[in-house]
Amino acid sequence: MATKKVDTSKKEEYNGPKLKITLTKSLNGRLAKQKKTCEALGLSKINQTVIKRDNEATRGMIFVVKHLVTVTEVK
Repeated sequence: MATKKVDTSKKEEYNGPKLKITLTKSLNGRLAKQKKTCEALGLSKINQTVIKRDNEATRGMIFVVKHLVTVTEVK
């Protein structure tokens, strides 16, 4: 029997709405949940920016740290 190889090198690019999230305040003295949420978003330093898909999971994480970040929509 021959095994079939699957080409996984091509990733489809996501063309839906995205959010630009910037950490604007320090994580010092914050709750552990807030620190871990920022870490999950990929934020560790002040003024660090990441671009994430606009979905319910991302919106929920932003809600937890809304006082520490600024969010803008990206097309």
